[in-house]
Amino acid sequence: MSEKRPLTHTAYAMKREGRTAFRWLEIGAARIEDDGRGHHQIYLDRLPVGGFNGRVYLSPTGLKPPEPKSEPQRPAQSSETSETEEDIL
Repeated sequence: MSEKRPLTHTAYAMKREGRTAFRWLEIGAARIEDDGRGHHQIYLDRLPVGGFNGRVYLSPTGLKPPEPKSEPQRPAQSSETSETEEDIL
């Protein structure tokens, strides 16, 4: 029962870089265990601290997750992220 099973996946969590942009941040290693009834248990060797929304992306070890898709920019938004007086009022 104390048999160590190998970790088969790399776990990533979403790190926000702004309102519409994020990147995948590696948070640890994982393995998925099937109980034979169609249910799965996931073992993570660590979790992120602060700002974690609960979403975890598992990628087979050695493969990177897909690049996040950027959201289309709205016509009223400028490409700059600085606030102007109009934004504050």
